[in-house]
Amino acid sequence: MIEGDIASRVDADTIEALGIPVVQINTGGTCHLDANMVQGALGQLPLDDLDLLIIENVGNLICPTDFALGEALKVMVASIPEGDDKPYKYPAMFAALDAIVINKIDLLPYVDFDLEGFRRLVVGLNADVQVCEVSCKTGEGIGAWADWLASVTVEKNA
Repeated sequence: MIEGDIASRVDADTIEALGIPVVQINTGGTCHLDANMVQGALGQLPLDDLDLLIIENVGNLICPTDFALGEALKVMVASIPEGDDKPYKYPAMFAALDAIVINKIDLLPYVDFDLEGFRRLVVGLNADVQVCEVSCKTGEGIGAWADWLASVTVEKNA
């Protein structure tokens, strides 16, 4: 995994504790990773031993849209507590996705989030986007997300 943040190793430390190879890139204030940063990180990973490489860009819904990192798929993880208005505010980000993972669906009973409205907005911006609803806490939807990701990864590598 390549983990991009403005500062810290919080996520990278969590990932590393699971035994997953990870390289932290801190941008020092820049709102996105770029291909040169990713290229520098690749040499620090055991690429021959990996089946999947995830690049987490800086958590910003504007800048990452404009910078290709050499990725095969663009995936966004949206969180129920962040609100259902994000497609209105950041349409370019949603239009560029291959998939969106809507996380924390277990919180729907407690948060004012219009799941169907959100889904309609996203699909309206990007008719080809794969929408996956998951809860990392309960495990709901994780199998379907993993199955879709494996099938697309196999197709891209064929």
